[in-house]
Amino acid sequence: MSHYQRIACLCTEAVETLYLLGAEHLIAGISGFTVYPPEARQHKPKISGFSSGKLEKILAVEPDLVVAYSSLQSDIVKDVADAGVDVQHFNHRDLAGVLRMVRVLGSLTGKEREAATLAASLQAAIDTAAAESAANDAAGLPRPLVYFEEWPDPIITGIGWVGELIELAGGRDAYAEHAPFVRAKERIVADPLTVAARAPDLIVGSWCGKRFRPETLLERDGWQQVPAVRNFARGHVIEIKSADILAPGPTLLTRGLPQLQALIRQWHADRAAGALA
Repeated sequence: MSHYQRIACLCTEAVETLYLLGAEHLIAGISGFTVYPPEARQHKPKISGFSSGKLEKILAVEPDLVVAYSSLQSDIVKDVADAGVDVQHFNHRDLAGVLRMVRVLGSLTGKEREAATLAASLQAAIDTAAAESAANDAAGLPRPLVYFEEWPDPIITGIGWVGELIELAGGRDAYAEHAPFVRAKERIVADPLTVAARAPDLIVGSWCGKRFRPETLLERDGWQQVPAVRNFARGHVIEIKSADILAPGPTLLTRGLPQLQALIRQWHADRAAGALA
């Protein structure tokens, strides 16, 4: 069976996955927002942004397949298709979709066996985390309320897979009702005081494409009595880099999930030691 030989990746998670599959030699170009693996930025030409890209620059690397993600890339995907190039346009918003993406890319590149192995390892990470959380539940340990902030102004809460990761790590998503919403504007919280009123035990900031400034939370009116903010000095307010938790690929489970688990384990340890303010 003939497989694609020159793949232009407009999304970072496709790059990461193809490297993990041993198919990096097939990558003809990458998004400028690519983070993992770092060597991709050194060796592969950058051909697009995330929500923007010039067709001429993409076509210049002579792709036979363009891989894209989300409705934000719909316009450039249409232009690519009109130019006669095949397109694989992913739009998953959950962990199950990450596993599907891995298998699809494996099929498109002749790396089915490697994709099955990678998907199995990611599923094992999910199962192990779920078992640990279930054991904590059975032992009567409470689940901390975790507030995840994707953007500060306006405040935007976490997308679907973030809520899944919080639950897997043993927490409760403070804005679980927002998780099903695909579009960021549907996850806007207009009044910061309503976040404070939910009194999250832990806060995670992951401002997409921008460094999280935890001190801004201390400056928000009414946030000084939030449990997470009161325990600020104990590390109950942290940043998880957006590349680790907002790019819907393997990194969600290899980097994002372990950081959430460490945060929640520390909360349990502080609670057991009577160290919570």
